[in-house]
Amino acid sequence: MSAAAQVVDNPAASRYEILLDGAVAGFAQYRLRGGSMVFPHTEIRDEFEGRGLGSRLVGGALDGARAAGLRVVPLCSFVAWYIQRHPEYRDLVDDGYGDLVDTPG
Repeated sequence: MSAAAQVVDNPAASRYEILLDGAVAGFAQYRLRGGSMVFPHTEIRDEFEGRGLGSRLVGGALDGARAAGLRVVPLCSFVAWYIQRHPEYRDLVDDGYGDLVDTPG
């Protein structure tokens, strides 16, 4: 993965974007609802797949939600998967949506 990759919030488009050498390689769409950030969809452009950019994007978006004091609703399966594998973000999940990130025991 290039050191030039960077995650930025684009509030005008309601999404976090990952930029690679200035190009938008992907995005995590969100909607603000009360004190929560709802993530319905995440996408990495085909030509950028397989570089770990999706994980970097979601990690950056979750860090942004934490910094803003927001809870997270991981409707996007990739965001839910990421939280399952990175339990340090589990505390961000909005009450009532834990089943989306809890793995069967």
